Amino acid sequence: MSTSGTTAFNLDFAEIAEEAWERAGREMRSGYDLRTARRSMNLLMLEWQNRGLNLFTYDEGQVVLVQGVSEYALPADTIDLLEAVIRTNPGNPTLQSDLSISRISMPTYATIPNKLNQGRPIQMWVDRQVDQPNIYLWPVPDRGTVLEPFYVLRYWRMRRIQDAGTGVNTADINARFLPALVAGLAFHIAMKVPELMPRVEMLKMSYEETYRMATDEDREKAPVRIVPRIHR
Repeated sequence: MSTSGTTAFNLDFAEIAEEAWERAGREMRSGYDLRTARRSMNLLMLEWQNRGLNLFTYDEGQVVLVQGVSEYALPADTIDLLEAVIRTNPGNPTLQSDLSISRISMPTYATIPNKLNQGRPIQMWVDRQVDQPNIYLWPVPDRGTVLEPFYVLRYWRMRRIQDAGTGVNTADINARFLPALVAGLAFHIAMKVPELMPRVEMLKMSYEETYRMATDEDREKAPVRIVPRIHR
């Protein structure tokens, strides 16, 4: 007996909603059932981003720094900045170098005596505002694209998971998270329907188990080496 030879299984939003309603203990019967499931799915995606890191939401980007400018905007869908470096001599294969930049807190940035000092940035404060997060660099870049070699801020960020779309759209998640998405949506739906309340505890346990399995696998596999810094 032969196998299918495919590994492309996915569910569109309407199928996710149908499966979730059935797990909750009822068939999806109306347009309102689909609409309330979409609303719950959007809230569920925000909950996941509060729980921790999802590797499938990692993005890489860059900002070309301007001499004398300390504040730079990140994309509006940025949840948080994960890592960043200052790239010097960008585009030059023999001289290009990525140098570390430390993330500092708002109180630390606030106590810097002279925020107008210019040089190669070595510290950054990430100001996570509602509409758009901004980065503040110190020292302020002393080079721009006019004065070579200029600096580029290379960063890795966690972005928002895209909203639930129409019935034909698929979810903006790795396929391995589909069981957790369906289980979580069933739990959220059951909490809103009085006759389904007896199933809430069971659905919550199922959701937490499937989400834990997905996140346990969704992690960096590289070895971690911790070396203490010893001052003499």
